[in-house]
Amino acid sequence: MSANSANHLQPRVGIIATLLSTAATYRGAGIHIYSRQLLQHLVERERRISFTAFVSDDAYPPPPGLSLVRSAHLTRSRLGRIIWEQTALPFLARSRQIDLWHGLAYALPLTSARPGVVTIHDLSFLRYPQAFNASNRLYLSRITALSSRRAQRVIAVSEATAGEVHELLGVPRNRIDVVYNGVDDDFSTRPAVEIETYREQAGWPQRFILSVGTLEPRKNYPSLLRAYALYRQMSSHPLPLLIGGGKGWRYEEVYKLQSELRLEESVRFLGYVAPEQLPWLYNAAQLFVYPSLYEGFGLPVAEAMACGTPVITSTESSLPEVAGDAALIVSPYEVEEMAVAMRDILSDDARRQSMITAGLEQSRQFHWSRTAAQTAEIYQRVGGW
Repeated sequence: MSANSANHLQPRVGIIATLLSTAATYRGAGIHIYSRQLLQHLVERERRISFTAFVSDDAYPPPPGLSLVRSAHLTRSRLGRIIWEQTALPFLARSRQIDLWHGLAYALPLTSARPGVVTIHDLSFLRYPQAFNASNRLYLSRITALSSRRAQRVIAVSEATAGEVHELLGVPRNRIDVVYNGVDDDFSTRPAVEIETYREQAGWPQRFILSVGTLEPRKNYPSLLRAYALYRQMSSHPLPLLIGGGKGWRYEEVYKLQSELRLEESVRFLGYVAPEQLPWLYNAAQLFVYPSLYEGFGLPVAEAMACGTPVITSTESSLPEVAGDAALIVSPYEVEEMAVAMRDILSDDARRQSMITAGLEQSRQFHWSRTAAQTAEIYQRVGGW
């Protein structure tokens, strides 16, 4: 037990969650889901540890048992957040008697004397630097490298990400822990009658193909649209395609291609999908297609499988790891292969049912309570509690 934790009954973990966002935009997905779910499940299951979360979202409602510090208004900007994390947090570590830091998204307070754990979700800013403006890329590259060296343990959300942390940042593999993201209990199969009622109220088609993800280049929507257009030519009764996700960047290209391929009537963009609506959307779909070029984990694949939806996903990065043998894995660059996969699965009920069964089984290994338990074990090892 550290000298600081000896002064109070429970060890205290300070969780840096300044990127947590409740906004109904693409910023409310991804890291927000990880932050919100981890905080919720940590305080529910780990009574031996006291948790204090440092957040910048004024609307975030903390779960019972979580101490909250809402950061200064200046953290609403990226530069303000960086300054606050690196200057205010070391002082708050003393006043709040923090024993250990956990940076939920790439960064730790570098001058704090407290031991630290940092989560790295992906290294897209190194793999796809063109997707980031120069200042953001430079900051992410530097803070992630420095924080991963300063941390006692680095959490990677998949084996694929762990490999990249070792390869690109030089972190020894024995200092990296793989802790998978989870699937919330809301993502489960629903009764057919209830699905049909919800579908009608939402105005979704009776049968449809689904894809979910922020509209940005690495989600590979142009290839999906081209594959879908080819699938329509192959199929005698093609299903419409629904795409759910907020606007990220370079999304104009996706809408332009939709027009060029004359898919305005058959492809529908839903925009940001609220968390309470998403499980129903998965349940109502006949097929989920996720041809992303790069993912640190690929949570939508696990969520769709947990809702009993057959999945086609990509050969790239962590996606085969998450999908296991339960999904059909195709090259995200091979449009015809993707189109044939859509046609074949939708025309074979026995195969669909087999994939549903396998997907439900595969998804059971991903749960936020397990994520929280494994994360708490890392705290205890680092803190010696």
